[in-house]
Amino acid sequence: MTLKKILVTGGAGYIGAHTVVELYASGYTPVIIDNFSKSDRTLLEGIEKITGKSLIFHEGDCADRKFLKEVFEKEGDLDGVMHFAAYKSVGESVEHPVMYYQNNLNSLLTLVEVMKEHKVNNLIFSSSCTVYGEPDSIPVDESAPFKKAESPYGATKQMCEQILEDAVRADKKLKVTSLRYFNPIGAHPSAMLGELPIDRPNNLVPYITQTAIGIRKKLVIFGGDYDTPDGTCIRDFIHIVDLAQAHVKAIDKLLGKNEDEHYQYFNLGTGQGVSVLQLVKEFIEVTGVKLNYEIGPRRAGDVVKTYANSAKVQTELGWSAQYAAKDALRDAWAWEKRLRGLTT
Repeated sequence: MTLKKILVTGGAGYIGAHTVVELYASGYTPVIIDNFSKSDRTLLEGIEKITGKSLIFHEGDCADRKFLKEVFEKEGDLDGVMHFAAYKSVGESVEHPVMYYQNNLNSLLTLVEVMKEHKVNNLIFSSSCTVYGEPDSIPVDESAPFKKAESPYGATKQMCEQILEDAVRADKKLKVTSLRYFNPIGAHPSAMLGELPIDRPNNLVPYITQTAIGIRKKLVIFGGDYDTPDGTCIRDFIHIVDLAQAHVKAIDKLLGKNEDEHYQYFNLGTGQGVSVLQLVKEFIEVTGVKLNYEIGPRRAGDVVKTYANSAKVQTELGWSAQYAAKDALRDAWAWEKRLRGLTT
């Protein structure tokens, strides 16, 4: 039996790399695209060590139509695409909005056009809970309206989902599932794969682990005066392996679903709200490592409080989070130590 071949854009990035591992584990053949603008080859090496596979990899930019067409032509019959290739930092998007609109929109538009030309009709889109803006009520379910985005990053995800919904309406062969992530954290339990920021981390947990290991002098928590129990923002932190496994469930359903089901969207979260300060204290408790942190000013673009209602994905995809935040923190710390040549 020929294994189903899935193109994974941004497959050398944090979420993409972990999903490639899970695709291999589930019997798929991933084809990876990445241009290393926000990723590192180290993660490809980690995939190979975990899976024991020789990777199919093409280096290039998804917004480069010529490059993308060459990949589709070389790889032949692709069964589907998972699109992770996008810039993802809230803070950076506030500082460089045009860069975010240009990259995140153009890469998707080019991909959808090339998919159509090559008759590839199944797409999993990497979306975000930022599409909901500052929600009216939590937990947030999929019926919540898109409020005004709090950042250009969130706006690009809203726009991309609108593009895909319109594309599906116009092309009855195209089938799309958008997965709206809450806050992925952690690393593969093997410590062979994890989050590897380029330069200064934009996400909380790698900043925690880099501070704990001595690369950063201190962790600054953005804002301690929000309307939350401890004054810090509340998020839904989901283990990266749980998130990756949800993508496999989604592609399984997408490849087998009825023709009249064209555009679907699911929240991916644990359903538990944890404050930033709570997470920092849990890291200290789980690892026993002292951490130099302080409360600083608010950061532009941050939503105050959000966590998921995941009932829909549990019912329709049969997926639910299996790991707790403490597991993710323990795995992230093991990855950080291994990365720096320390024993785990």
